[in-house]
Amino acid sequence: MTLLLPALQPPTGPAASREAVRFGALSLTYGELAAASTALAARIADARRVAVWATPTAETVIAVVAALRAGVPAVPLNPRTGEAELAHILADSEPTAVLAGPDDALPPALEKLRRVTVDARAFERTEDHPAVEADPEAPALIVYTSGTTGPPKGAVLPRRAIAASLDALEDAWGWTGDDVLVHALPLFHVHGLILGVLGPLRRGGSLRHLGKFSAEGVARELGSGSTMLFGVPTMYHRLAEVLDAQGGGAERGELAKALAGARLLVSGSAALPVHDHERIAAATGRRVIERYGMTETLMNTGIRADGVPRPGTVGPPLTGVELRLVEEDGTVLTGPEAIGEIQVRGPNLFTGYLNRPDATAAAHTADGWFRTGDVGTVDEDGYVTIVGRKATDLIKSGGYKIGAGEIENVLLAHPGVREAAVTGEADPDLGERVVAWVVAADPGSPPRAEELADHVAGQLAPHKRPRTVHFLDALPRNDLGKIMKRSLHAG
Repeated sequence: MTLLLPALQPPTGPAASREAVRFGALSLTYGELAAASTALAARIADARRVAVWATPTAETVIAVVAALRAGVPAVPLNPRTGEAELAHILADSEPTAVLAGPDDALPPALEKLRRVTVDARAFERTEDHPAVEADPEAPALIVYTSGTTGPPKGAVLPRRAIAASLDALEDAWGWTGDDVLVHALPLFHVHGLILGVLGPLRRGGSLRHLGKFSAEGVARELGSGSTMLFGVPTMYHRLAEVLDAQGGGAERGELAKALAGARLLVSGSAALPVHDHERIAAATGRRVIERYGMTETLMNTGIRADGVPRPGTVGPPLTGVELRLVEEDGTVLTGPEAIGEIQVRGPNLFTGYLNRPDATAAAHTADGWFRTGDVGTVDEDGYVTIVGRKATDLIKSGGYKIGAGEIENVLLAHPGVREAAVTGEADPDLGERVVAWVVAADPGSPPRAEELADHVAGQLAPHKRPRTVHFLDALPRNDLGKIMKRSLHAG
């Protein structure tokens, strides 16, 4: 397939009437999506770059597809981005136009840009034109990182990387044009936009976006012909809570039946706690599978549809992806007991950070491996387990390397714990001490700190015992449900 979205080469016959995307009551066929995106592509063909006000709507899909048709790099914008961060992204990416829905109220920072209105209900029908056969290395999207270590950086994603990742997932998951995907993910990030929108469109399949996530919506769509569900751990945790509820009645039964009937349940963007894996499997007989990727690398690993699901792992490297573990001094590590930084290379990698050759160079080794900053292990079958971020999840205490994730999983299995995060904090004796941040299942009667510490020590090892336990009303999370551990340190 030479085109990034070959299914959008103006469809004819039955293909034109096949549903491409659905958002609530609004549905677009492939013929309608092709017509709307072709008309919009003609309006932005002279743009250097375009910003896309990436709401969870059909307008965002049309905008991104139009940019791909026109060969114009698109910069998805999170509508919830703060004023200072938005100003930085706009100054860095320098779009010449912003694509937005007719009812979108744009912030002042976007007022100087030419506004191009995208309306999924009323679009101009023009003569069909083939999509641009752009260079595979041409930028398709510029997606900004979360900026946890400074201002967000724009990862330039070429068409080659998007195609390589989506085709690797086709191989791993048996993804076909017959699949109907359900999700409620935001459309300004890799997970929801590239996997969740461009994935189905590259295959010729369909997307049903829930708008706002709910167990009822998941049950309804999976129970009416959808075959795949994409979500983040927070979403699967909420599904597990419904499945686990005493006296859940019809809602619980309908959800269990719908999940059991899905071809594929996929979790990503953060680790899914083992406790939630087990609760969903017990209620449905189906296993959630995980994959591992980043903005800069797209997808690196994934449990195969025909493989063995192993809760707590993210599967082996995908087709075309090389992966290795490296010690801090650069030594390449081998063996199932080895724990080190994950480095990857392959056709799935980004081109670099926009306007940041220094950061691009620092993120790569001399021989082309990308330094993910994630720490993990690889077992004898090649399955990767993510320990966590090198900066926040690898705790060096008393001469031991401790992964925060395994402690979090044990804490979450305690009946008195609803949510948990583990960090390392400076300790004059140990170097770092293990600190747990806990949301109690019953805030009025939380478990004792000593009880939780003993629970961890009994399940794992004494040196992994939390030395301090903080109880919170809620853990700070970003839009993708990831726990913002730096906020815990700051608190």
